[in-house]
Amino acid sequence: MAGREQVVHIGGYTAHSGGRGTGIVAARRDPESGELTVLGTVAVTASPSFLARHPTRPVLYAVNELPTGEISAWRVDADGGLAAIGSWPTGGAEPCHLAVAPDGTHLFVANYGGGSVTVFPLDPDGAPGERTDLVAHQGHGPDPERQERAHAHMVSPGTGRQPLLAVDLGTDSIYRYDLDGASGRLVPRAPRVRTAPGAGPRHLARHPDGRRCYVSGELDGSVLVYDLTDDGALHQQGRVDASGRAGHVQPAEIAVGADGRFLYVSNRGVGTVAVFALGVGRPELVDEVDTGGEWPRHFVLVGAHLYVADERADMVRTFRVDRDSGVPVPVGEPLPVASPTCVLP
Repeated sequence: MAGREQVVHIGGYTAHSGGRGTGIVAARRDPESGELTVLGTVAVTASPSFLARHPTRPVLYAVNELPTGEISAWRVDADGGLAAIGSWPTGGAEPCHLAVAPDGTHLFVANYGGGSVTVFPLDPDGAPGERTDLVAHQGHGPDPERQERAHAHMVSPGTGRQPLLAVDLGTDSIYRYDLDGASGRLVPRAPRVRTAPGAGPRHLARHPDGRRCYVSGELDGSVLVYDLTDDGALHQQGRVDASGRAGHVQPAEIAVGADGRFLYVSNRGVGTVAVFALGVGRPELVDEVDTGGEWPRHFVLVGAHLYVADERADMVRTFRVDRDSGVPVPVGEPLPVASPTCVLP
């Protein structure tokens, strides 16, 4: 968008999934104050619970988290408006995450209900074609309610020799895949990385140095620390609690600040964002900040600000991140948004 102001898009749950949203909402962002001003619903679509952008084209993608899973794509106007390109079935139930390859040639989707990963080719303009692969995970974990079968929760494409990492909550595993660019198919890189039984790995954050990554354990309230080698091997270096609060802790989003000094984790149940200092050893808890809601499902770091989407409190809250301490401080009033689950700058 021209000028100082920017546009962010917010995804969430609609009535199709028991939510209260209507589709994708756009908001204007002031880069200095961090303030968000809602512009309204710019795409009416079913449960767009996670969003992603093409790295070089003005195209936005969303999962439609439904029993018959789909993804949808739009061209993004200069003012944040969305013009529909189309929708495509993923072949797996309840897709919950998607990401674009760094070179913009393929789109990867994690199907939570289907326990699978889908690949779509993207044309030079960023439009998806018919899917080229659907890889199903097999197995289960010790939790009979959450881990009765595979539940793919995130896809994280690598650069260079790094593989695609697919995080599966149901099988306590991180799967590694190489993409055959010609066929658009995934080639498994064995062996898969197994977490402790019952950890329930959800999301993964790569460190800017390319040599470390961190995984949120949704079911055991953990943050898992890994070394990541040049050839894509993962070696666990430790585990820390995602929260220092008492009560039910269910970690969700995890991210590393742009300068690599701090790690952030949102904790549902206790309603916090935990801040960890990153050094040579395990992450060290610096502070834990109340978000003002109970269920901070997703957050994103944008410049000096952090935006938290609280699914159950129907709001997106803005924080300014202290440059020295890394600790977020709330600013302004929360932005009312129904059932928000993803903020995309």
